[in-house]
Amino acid sequence: MIRVVLLSALALSAAGCSSINDRFGFGQNPEVFDGQRYRTAAKSERGNRASFVATARPVSASLDGAIEAARYESIQHCIRYFGTSDIDWASGPDTPREALQIEDDTLTFVGTCLDI
Repeated sequence: MIRVVLLSALALSAAGCSSINDRFGFGQNPEVFDGQRYRTAAKSERGNRASFVATARPVSASLDGAIEAARYESIQHCIRYFGTSDIDWASGPDTPREALQIEDDTLTFVGTCLDI
């Protein structure tokens, strides 16, 4: 009986931590860039995982940090689907700052994973 109570309490406390992490965006990308955490995502079509769009926000926290967070998310996407971090960027970390795609406090990178 005591084991059941302890296991139940442990499960409930773990579930509570998960929702807190998700609410503040820490569940998605726990890495810190330029002292900030960013909400990131990399999206691709199911039939074409090589071409992707990666985003990081809020850019207002630090443009340098957002660039690194979007780069990190892009690399994770390519490693996940192709086992490589090689990317051909249409718009990425080497794009001049004045040409970066920033809208609604969100930085957007566009790239293609290079399959070896």
